[in-house]
Amino acid sequence: MTAVATRPRLGFLGVGWIGRKRLEAIEASDVADVAAVADPAVDGAAASLDELLEQELDGVVIATPSALHAEQAIAALEGGLAVFCQKPLALDAASAQRVVDAAAAADRLLAVDFCYRFTEAARTVKALADAGELGDVYAVDLVFHNAYGPDKPWTGDPALSGGGCVIDLGIHMVDLALWTLRFPGVRGVTGVLHGEPLEDYAAAQLDLEGGAVRLACSWRLHAGRECVFEASFYGTRGGASIRNVAGSFYDFGAERYDGTQTRRLVDPPDAWGGRAAVDWARRLGAGEGFDPAARENVRVHEVLDRVYGRTQ
Repeated sequence: MTAVATRPRLGFLGVGWIGRKRLEAIEASDVADVAAVADPAVDGAAASLDELLEQELDGVVIATPSALHAEQAIAALEGGLAVFCQKPLALDAASAQRVVDAAAAADRLLAVDFCYRFTEAARTVKALADAGELGDVYAVDLVFHNAYGPDKPWTGDPALSGGGCVIDLGIHMVDLALWTLRFPGVRGVTGVLHGEPLEDYAAAQLDLEGGAVRLACSWRLHAGRECVFEASFYGTRGGASIRNVAGSFYDFGAERYDGTQTRRLVDPPDAWGGRAAVDWARRLGAGEGFDPAARENVRVHEVLDRVYGRTQ
């Protein structure tokens, strides 16, 4: 473990909507001190990561354009800081591996904001799977559609975003499925992308050891609502599903299925948005160093690389 202050001093690199929300969540949790902010668009803030690295910090929260994440995370880790990074950690698996290697070498806590893991609905379904209550899970259906794409200008530039709906939305679903199933081996991946230069619709299938995953995700789908979110797991002893409620991006419920019977397990409200960041800050304050679970990020990016046709 790496000893740090019981109240870590944190810097925030990028405080757009997501970065600001994570800052507010950590500030409200009272588990860390917000010591510095770097964002060229904010008056009075530092302008760069280099300026943050000159200050006495224990960790940094990165919420910048996707293409910058890997190099900024590596610089922070090599500078002795723990890192909490918005997804994606990198634009491909090789770059994600470099970040994880830097965290391991520096013995610093690295986490990525896979925030849906921290919803009560997802935690409940994972607990069922972990306890064996679903039996052998052999089929997973994943859907993440929205009626509009992201509004930041950089997200339309492939060099800065790394892709369209797959790396923006699909990455969350791939992580959620693999995490729930304890990261089984992935034997094969096929994918179809629609849209140029960035895909606004994608369908993929993952052939897992013991089952299969079907994924569909999109921007700007005529879905009749703002968002369609579903992660359903079907096993030999039952099924369970995480679904958004009434087209909301924020309200999620969980259900258990037994034959023709449905039992409601979780309903909103659930203030989950900043839990991943607060969990990282709390663990940092407890003195945690490198967590081998950070390697799961590479596994997720390996799947995305195959969806995009970068690797076989």
